[in-house]
Amino acid sequence: MSVFRALRQVTASSSRAVARPVARSGHLRIATMQSVPRASMTAARAFSASTCRFSEGSTDVVLSQKLAEELKYEKEAVADAPEPEFLKTFKEQGIWEIQDVTGNDEVTLVRKFGNETIRMMFSIADIQNAEDEPEYEQEEGGGGEDQPLHSYPIRASFSITKANAKGSINIDTMCQEGAFIVDNMSYYPDAQLGTELTAEADWKRRGLYIGPQFDTLDVSVQEEIEKWLQERGINEDLAMFVPEYSEYKEQKEYVRWLDNVKNFVDA
Repeated sequence: MSVFRALRQVTASSSRAVARPVARSGHLRIATMQSVPRASMTAARAFSASTCRFSEGSTDVVLSQKLAEELKYEKEAVADAPEPEFLKTFKEQGIWEIQDVTGNDEVTLVRKFGNETIRMMFSIADIQNAEDEPEYEQEEGGGGEDQPLHSYPIRASFSITKANAKGSINIDTMCQEGAFIVDNMSYYPDAQLGTELTAEADWKRRGLYIGPQFDTLDVSVQEEIEKWLQERGINEDLAMFVPEYSEYKEQKEYVRWLDNVKNFVDA
C-alpha cells in the first residue's frame, strides 16, 4: 500500500462516496521492515450535457469523475518525485538486477555468484493484504522507535542453479521485519523443472519430494544453510529492500490501473 494512501486512510471520513476495495489477498531469520474528502470538482460537468460522450450506462459520468479525482490526487502526490533513495542505492550496489514488467504484480531479481545464477521472485499482491493491518505494533509501555516500519509478510522464492552442475535448489521464504524466514529448501534434479513458471512444470513439481520443513532440520545444519544464503546476498539488506520496492511498484501500478479504467469508462 502506498504511503500516500496509507496517510489518507488514517484520516478517512465516512463522507467519502467511493472507496477502493481491498485487493487479493522452520525458520531462518537473517537480520540482526480511504481518503480525506476533497472538495468536489468546481467545474463539474452537468450530467445531461456529458452523457453523449459515454456509453449507454447512466452511471458512467459520475464514475469517470470519481476516477478522475482519485487519479489527479495520486499523480499530484508523486508529481516530479525523483527516484527514491532506497532504489538508487540498491542499483548503485550493482549486485542484483531488477526485472520488473509494467502491468505484472511479480518482480524478479537476478544476480551472479561465481558459477551460480540466483533468481528471486516476489509479488506485490501480498502487501495489499496489509491494508487492514497497522504498519507496526508498539509494545505496551514502549515507544515503538525500534519497531520495523514494514512488518507485513511478503512471500519470496529463490532458485539457485550452477553452470557446471545439473539441477537447482529452490528456497521458499517469507520476508518480514528485515528477515527471510525459510519455510523449505528443495532440490530438483532438472534445473528447468525447478525454475520454469509454466502450469505444466508446476504440475510436475507437485509429485516430487521437496524436502523437510526447514525448522525440523538439525540446528547445526540450519545454521550452516543460513551462512550459505547470507554469503549469496540473501540477507537483511535484501529483506529491507523487498517491501520498499513492493510499495513503490504498487503505487505506480495503481495509478496505471486508475488511468486504464477511466479511459475504458470514457470510451
